[in-house]
Amino acid sequence: MKLLSSNKKNKEAKVKDYIVNNQESFYKIAYSYVKNEDDALDIVHDAICKALYKIDSLKDIEVVKSWFYKILINSSIDYIRKNYKYISLTEEQFINEHEVHDRYHDIDLEKALDILPEDYRIIIVLRYFEDMKIEDIANVLSENINTVKTKLYKGLRRLRIKIKTEDY
Repeated sequence: MKLLSSNKKNKEAKVKDYIVNNQESFYKIAYSYVKNEDDALDIVHDAICKALYKIDSLKDIEVVKSWFYKILINSSIDYIRKNYKYISLTEEQFINEHEVHDRYHDIDLEKALDILPEDYRIIIVLRYFEDMKIEDIANVLSENINTVKTKLYKGLRRLRIKIKTEDY
């Protein structure tokens, strides 16, 4: 019995360490969904609470990254569904807001990413900004690996076209 409880405590400690060490990345992902600081913080808080509550569902501590990102993305989508208060920002508001919080340090890239459909954008962000493997992204999004690859390459192609053809 003590062995079981020490394994659980060990897993819980590792999950907490992972959350503390990666909180900025979680905020960036949540922010990419809602474009609002307070709402992004609420989403991250909600995702952390869900993760700690469902820690027993994590069978292998080695997949904690994809497990938590799945919870985070689902929390972001749930938050958007519950709160229909989002309106599109004017270009000036968008630029002014991102001068303070320039997450990708390239406003052209960020604007082009925001124009992409959400399913392409999140795959690109997870792959290139969060350095996740294709297999982990497929697991997080509950999609086939080949579907993720196809969406990644289509998204990159669209992104390249947007950056080349549009003047920002």
